[in-house]
Amino acid sequence: MLEIVNFLNKYVWSNALVFLFLAVGLIFTLRTRFVQVRRFKDMITLLFEKNNDNAGISSFKALAMSLGSRIGTGNIVGVAAAISLGGPGAVFWMWVMGFLGAATSFIEITLSQIFKSKIEGEYRGGTPFYIYKGLNLKW
Repeated sequence: MLEIVNFLNKYVWSNALVFLFLAVGLIFTLRTRFVQVRRFKDMITLLFEKNNDNAGISSFKALAMSLGSRIGTGNIVGVAAAISLGGPGAVFWMWVMGFLGAATSFIEITLSQIFKSKIEGEYRGGTPFYIYKGLNLKW
């Protein structure tokens, strides 16, 4: 079993994964016509908009929950380690990956909103829902 895991790790954590993420981010950025730049003003406006509807949460609360789930000690330590090992070039590539990753995140969140369901009075969604409903994969 250890040999299988080591064999898979050799290919999964290779440069191919980095180039795949760069390519997918670039494709999504181009297909959305640079949504991360084009809709920046709208993002700031919606962030501070008041939510008077009791059916959901405010945009700021959604941002706070999203940041809380994405940012952790690994992100802070990872940045410090990347800068210490890679130098200033690491900062450039973190900015590039962050910029392209924003389009990827936009696509993922949009799919989650399109394929969400109301179950027992609450909205449910996410990756499993758009895989199940959008791709018709019933694993």
